[in-house]
Amino acid sequence: MSSNSREAILAAARKTAQAHGYGGLNFRDLAADVGIKAASIHYHFPSKADLGAAVAKRYWEDAAAVLESMLAEIPDPIRCLQRYPDIFRKALENDNRMCLCSFMAAELDDLPDAVKTEVLTFADVNVTWLSRVLSAAGLVSSEECKARARAIFAAVAGAQLVARSRSDIALYDALIESYRGIGLLST
Repeated sequence: MSSNSREAILAAARKTAQAHGYGGLNFRDLAADVGIKAASIHYHFPSKADLGAAVAKRYWEDAAAVLESMLAEIPDPIRCLQRYPDIFRKALENDNRMCLCSFMAAELDDLPDAVKTEVLTFADVNVTWLSRVLSAAGLVSSEECKARARAIFAAVAGAQLVARSRSDIALYDALIESYRGIGLLST
């Protein structure tokens, strides 16, 4: 089995999990999407938990890279903070999908421990990044950075959930604008 097969499986699993969560991951359906036999998936991922943990880990690693890239491209922390919701908007633009880890977080009680760890890491990556940006922008005291970062992360993820439930990306945009209006995402 090639690394190309592994990458194709991860890509298919990501797309599925963004639409149906961890519960929607099914080796037979993924194999059909990728064009391989279901048993071939077991070569790379012996269990559904292994696959779920790998796809969630890849998701947070990709998100961390996007966030760091944003900081490198846009040295102004306030502009970075204003652009942060665009990352979540992209999932909605992709067939009304959701953030994979937000979707899986809703299933937390039913997730294997390895998957839980990766899902929670996604939230930690976002909150840590937001805390750094808030601190650099000087928008809140250093003591308040983490609490504000959590509020921003929760608000943006919540806006995505509400918009997805209505299949209405304009609703997401309106919610984000309301957050800006009250100063949550700076002014």
